[in-house]
Amino acid sequence: MDYVNLGATGLQVSRICLGCMSFGEPDQGNHAWTLSEEQSRPLIKQAVEAGITFFDTANVYSAGSSEEIVGRALAEYTARDEIVIATKVHGRMSDGPNGAGLSRKAIFTAIDESLRRLGTDYVDLYQIHRWDPSTPILETMEALHDVVKAGKVRYLGASSMWAWQFSKAQYVARAAGLTPFVSMQNHYNLLNREEEREMLPLCADLGVGVIPWSPLARGKLTRDWDATTARSETDEFGKRLYHDDDRLIADAVAAIAAERDVPRAQVALAWVAAHPTVSAPIVGATKPAHIADAVASVDVVLTTEEKARLEADYTPHAPAGF
Repeated sequence: MDYVNLGATGLQVSRICLGCMSFGEPDQGNHAWTLSEEQSRPLIKQAVEAGITFFDTANVYSAGSSEEIVGRALAEYTARDEIVIATKVHGRMSDGPNGAGLSRKAIFTAIDESLRRLGTDYVDLYQIHRWDPSTPILETMEALHDVVKAGKVRYLGASSMWAWQFSKAQYVARAAGLTPFVSMQNHYNLLNREEEREMLPLCADLGVGVIPWSPLARGKLTRDWDATTARSETDEFGKRLYHDDDRLIADAVAAIAAERDVPRAQVALAWVAAHPTVSAPIVGATKPAHIADAVASVDVVLTTEEKARLEADYTPHAPAGF
């Protein structure tokens, strides 16, 4: 495993981040395809043993049970100061007007609840899961700054939003002497490259590390186009992200993988990781092979000709994911 700085910070993270949305009791939340704690623990252990030190979850994943499962497993399999735990705030966790969003009240409640579920005194990377149009961004940045100063959070990150929103948040934080975001978790893969227009150049300019979600396009880049999984059959959100024209790109991934005699996932991940702003793709796993392929992709270096083939058939997509 290789390790890199997260953006312009001194925080070292593994070149692969393990996405933990697939870990969560199936009867909690609205993801019936998630793995129970008994099923999740071997995969988390495998990731630790492979050198992965970066783990990403969220308070809303399986109604909090993802944080609980990840926290208990990491406490058993590794030392706290050797890993980087990332989680998120924004989604609805309780009924009532303050049970979601990025108000000062919501953030202060959410961080304490996440710490309790994770079983830790601090979160390494605390991310706003989405933009909150109902809360002034200054209020959000002040609240996030305060949880950093309280020692509950080490670094701040953001997730999918418009580039102008991210720029505004950074400007407000710096103008007010508050803690800025150091990372952007956005939707980026071979089938959706819209972030190359504004967000990725902005992150490069600001020294922000990029940790893309869905780098394998919900698995569309790892299997035959018409093949389905338990997740794809019930993932209504995922069904809106890609269209039939993307099949040509998936075919190019398959062809290059066959030529190299490696799994398709390794080729698709190597392409994402090669972008200079990307610190670590976030890879979800429900099988041991998913982690093995992610780790192996770190050593795959695509040629200029291969990259051109993978990019040749891209067509613009409507904004999706935020």
